[in-house]
Amino acid sequence: MPPFIVDDRSISDVFAGVLGTQADPPFAVIVATAAVALVAVMVHGIWVGTRGVVTIVHEGGHALLALLTGRRVRGIRLHSDTSGVTFWRGKPTGFGAVLSVAAGYPAPAVLGLAAAGFLAAGRITALLWFALVMLAAMLILIRNVYGVVSVVLTGGVIFAVSWFTATVVQGVFAYALTWFLLIAAVRPVTELARGRRRRRLTDSDADQLARLTGTGSMLWVVIFFVVALACLAIGGRWLLV
Repeated sequence: MPPFIVDDRSISDVFAGVLGTQADPPFAVIVATAAVALVAVMVHGIWVGTRGVVTIVHEGGHALLALLTGRRVRGIRLHSDTSGVTFWRGKPTGFGAVLSVAAGYPAPAVLGLAAAGFLAAGRITALLWFALVMLAAMLILIRNVYGVVSVVLTGGVIFAVSWFTATVVQGVFAYALTWFLLIAAVRPVTELARGRRRRRLTDSDADQLARLTGTGSMLWVVIFFVVALACLAIGGRWLLV
């Protein structure tokens, strides 16, 4: 009996690609993807469009830690202004609540570091499919139309690259995405710090953590910033070595 075929490839071929290793793009290409990611973060007009990816990861971080600390996640809403909110039920105070609230801002940096680990091990296709699994799991929790469209479009782009393009294209895309997560993790923290200084933000994650822990909100901004920079430094080294 012939193997099940999808797009001229057997399921065994697909799994071989996901579980196997792929060659890295040339070093110059890796540096170029870093430059592209930096532009996507620093240029305001582009950042307006790409920041939604960071919001998806941010809210996914809240949801994951809420689940891991025994809370029931009721849903996630993503908005067109790139803001988002995650709803959960559970004890509103304590260590679990602190972890759940604190997980948002570091999530893009930590995910970027994990992605850099995949790439350092040559697991380019596995990284793309890991991202698809995470997005599919998050889609179950989305509770508004814009959020569904955002997650589906993001997943559709990643799926199209992983399924229809050559390995070299997958590598370029995976490196660009990883650089973007690592670099982009810093900008929301700087925006949070500016908002705190100008007193425009009074109920941010940092403010909630200050109330939960009895500490200053700027302490949490500093913690977020240190985590983002540390992940960028470590992940960047893995990508470039």
